[in-house]
Amino acid sequence: MSAVKRLFYEGFRVFFLSAGLFAVLAMVIWTGWLAIHATGGLADLPVAMAPQHWHAHEMIFGYGGAALAGFFLTAVPNWTGGKGAAHRFIALAAAVWLAGRLALWASGNLPPAMVAVADLAFAPLLAVQLLSQLLRRPRGPQLLFVAMLALFWLSNLLVHLDWMGLTGTAGQGLRGGLLVLAGMIVVMGGRVTPGFTRNAMVASGREDRLPVNPRPLAAGSVTAAIAVPVACLVGLPETLTGAVALLAGALALSRVALWRGGWTWRRPILWTMHLSYALNAFGLVLLGLAGLGFGSEIAALHLLAIGGVGGMTLAIMSRASLGHSGRALVAPRGVVLAYALLPFAAALRWIGSAFPQVYEPAVLTSGVLWVMAFTLYLAEFWLVWWQPRLPRAPVGSPR
Repeated sequence: MSAVKRLFYEGFRVFFLSAGLFAVLAMVIWTGWLAIHATGGLADLPVAMAPQHWHAHEMIFGYGGAALAGFFLTAVPNWTGGKGAAHRFIALAAAVWLAGRLALWASGNLPPAMVAVADLAFAPLLAVQLLSQLLRRPRGPQLLFVAMLALFWLSNLLVHLDWMGLTGTAGQGLRGGLLVLAGMIVVMGGRVTPGFTRNAMVASGREDRLPVNPRPLAAGSVTAAIAVPVACLVGLPETLTGAVALLAGALALSRVALWRGGWTWRRPILWTMHLSYALNAFGLVLLGLAGLGFGSEIAALHLLAIGGVGGMTLAIMSRASLGHSGRALVAPRGVVLAYALLPFAAALRWIGSAFPQVYEPAVLTSGVLWVMAFTLYLAEFWLVWWQPRLPRAPVGSPR
């Protein structure tokens, strides 16, 4: 099988590659545009919407959409015990995702309705595939992801309706999309982070003081995390949405405190999940406080986006790429550095919004750190995505 054909035989390959490439390209464009304006220059982008809206949309629905697709197309066959998506479907889905990105980039010269159709086609295509597999062995917790994918699509629809001049909901849709991703981290990360940590601890011979994930706390945390984007999308008052976000963040922080994160400090592929989950939770807390009139909402949203969504997607993409290619679950050195760079990028971006006097250097440096992190990720996994799966995990793998 050729390397190009192999790229479309498993969902994680093409979509985790696409997510990494787009994370670098989109941020280079955005940071470059900001740098030009910071020096007094002028630069136009070939997009119809405000440049900051293009940046936000593409990081949420472009990068986030690719990361979700790679995860779902890889995880669902494991959940159901069935076959994965056909390679023709994976190629089609990748082409539809790319068409959306190209349409957004060329939106200054395209009818808004055409841009909307091209971009909005991806999530329903993915949802139909997921439902066709999940309904063979339906389970509530897994079908919940399909419902959240629908909320993700609805958020994107609200953005495009604004850009078509029909509503004034772009900000609402962008926030909703990011909050859906943050909610998925609470749901998904709340299952895999303590689970992977427990497995590693047991494999090392430890039998006590294992991660604890109480079901009532998990249920309350998940419910609150899903309620946050719903509250945003239906347009509830900021104070009420803020209170829900504050609750969701506090519950998530309570959960991660029980997962023995300190034990993972010598295992980067685990500690990055604990740290990203905590940053996602802390971002929800700060967002809640902002809704109640304390602190910057933009600062909180960027902490969620970079530290929470960026950090956890990088953790999951790197781990899945190793595990599903037959390699040991040990993060390469370059990826370990990437794990460390993203929290710093998140902190700097938060500082830039919270303290306007250092906005430009903080934001530009944050963008550079993001680009460095995903460049390292691409360099370490480039060959993994194109090469055949190893016949077995190496001896000594902690899998």
